[in-house]
Amino acid sequence: MQGNSSAALAQTKTDYDTFLGDAQNLQAVRDALQDTQLTPQLRKNLEIMQKTFLCYITEDPKATAMKEKLNQLEADLGQSRNQMSLGYTNPSTGKFMKASSVQLRNTMRTDSSEDVRKACWEGMRTVGPHVAAQFCEIVKLRNKLARNLGYEDFYDYKVKTAEGFSKRELFQKLAPLEEATRPLMAQARKALAQSKGQSAVQPWNISYSLSGDIEREMDPYFPFEEAVDVWARTFAGLGIQYKGARMRLDLCDRPGKYSNGFCHWPQPAWRRDNGEWVASEANFTSLATPNAIGSGKTALNTLLHEGGHAAHFANIDQGSPMFSQERAPTSVAYAENQSMFLDSFIDDAAWKGRYALSREGEVIPWELIKRGIEASHPFSVFTVRSMLAVPFFEKAVYELPEEQVIPEAVTALADSIEKDVEGGLAGRPLMSVPHILADESSAYYHAYVLAEMSVHQTRAHFKRKYGALVDNDKVGKDLEEIYWRPGNGAAFLELVQQLTAQPLSAGAWVSRLKQSVDSVVQQEEQDYLQAVQTGPRIKPGEPADLGMHVVLVHGDDIIADSEKAGSIQAATTLYKEWLRRTWPATS
Repeated sequence: MQGNSSAALAQTKTDYDTFLGDAQNLQAVRDALQDTQLTPQLRKNLEIMQKTFLCYITEDPKATAMKEKLNQLEADLGQSRNQMSLGYTNPSTGKFMKASSVQLRNTMRTDSSEDVRKACWEGMRTVGPHVAAQFCEIVKLRNKLARNLGYEDFYDYKVKTAEGFSKRELFQKLAPLEEATRPLMAQARKALAQSKGQSAVQPWNISYSLSGDIEREMDPYFPFEEAVDVWARTFAGLGIQYKGARMRLDLCDRPGKYSNGFCHWPQPAWRRDNGEWVASEANFTSLATPNAIGSGKTALNTLLHEGGHAAHFANIDQGSPMFSQERAPTSVAYAENQSMFLDSFIDDAAWKGRYALSREGEVIPWELIKRGIEASHPFSVFTVRSMLAVPFFEKAVYELPEEQVIPEAVTALADSIEKDVEGGLAGRPLMSVPHILADESSAYYHAYVLAEMSVHQTRAHFKRKYGALVDNDKVGKDLEEIYWRPGNGAAFLELVQQLTAQPLSAGAWVSRLKQSVDSVVQQEEQDYLQAVQTGPRIKPGEPADLGMHVVLVHGDDIIADSEKAGSIQAATTLYKEWLRRTWPATS
């Protein structure tokens, strides 16, 4: 995008780190806290400022210099990764086909040719060698920084600053899930090989074996051009409001674009001491190819996920922006819990019966959903193991002796972890996971695992309390009041216990994994029939009030603006017209 560069990104990050790491700011806050006449709200504001500064203060000039060097190294690596010629060699023509990591994984999931799927997997495997040398230098410097600050290693540093507990405590929480799902994984791999042949467990075949035909058949019920409208109506049906937020959506893929969907907040939400509300501003990106099979569902899943992040941060109502900024001491698990809870709706028959409609307005058939459950539920443990592999890999990387942090050793370690944790080489190679590269997302993938634990626990709680989740504004109200409003002023584990009345555990998740297919089918069919009979709370074409300003863009080009168009629905109509002109297959 015009006016942006890796150097400018590195500089802004350095400026932000300098502000957060300025010991004079911390001292000023401590001095202010000595005032015995402080109001409770002002004291609360100063305490979160103190907590935030303590996550970043590095009084040692050497540590400050290391942070600055890391910022530049990470920016350089990010630029190199984004500009690499990623893709696959078409086995039929021998022609190299450029494709993003999202496109490669999507093709592996949907293409009927095993040769094409294998070529895409091999394309994914090229990321590791491309980034390994730069990544190793970053790992060594990250560890040096963390040990300089008194931590065991960089992973320990990240966990303690973000979550408030040690690396050792984290893996004590992950161990029961790993132990409970290891035999389930072995059973699932054996069952897949027996039902679809030994080749089905090859890394380039697993996702297709589980969803290839089903994904193709479901594709018409997730038209890409309807994704924004369906997301808006889904959230409005839950009573979710964005409290005046402005969100810029950049959904479609293009060369050089960052290889992962994300959402960030140049303006956090907060309330001034005079009561004035400052609404959030969010930038939201994904890598959709609108005319590709599966792109509509992928785009919608990303909208629910990143839009869930945006809803959470838009509703943090505290007296300082420090409560609602996205970095530590904001718990990553706390943040991901919100987005992952909301993107879980896309797999519910209760949601599909209301919102999964073809371009002709036909609801997705139950038999297709049933076949999807039968094809996927016995193997859902694969997702758990894939998630666990990332933190176990990063833990192992940062525990390597420095002399062993070399490209060959790190890439070999990735393969070894994949085989141990996932039962074989992974369909998504660990070295291709973008989170491990950037400072903000490195050594935090464990948060997705903790968040998924919480998602299952939260869903079980709402089902006990309300009976239904979809189109239930009581769910949205509880999310806003208990999970969202406090921001990072409350600990993640405390909030989970406050909402669900139970400490966080993997119990609900493991119970779901162990539930029989027949039981899941019976439960989901009841929900589906009720959903079709009831229909969505907000029907297609009806206004979905989210209390927000949406701008739909493609890079620097503004495609539609809800304020200028008059509503989100009017903006989505303009966006659909642009999509049909740009990608005719979405018509």
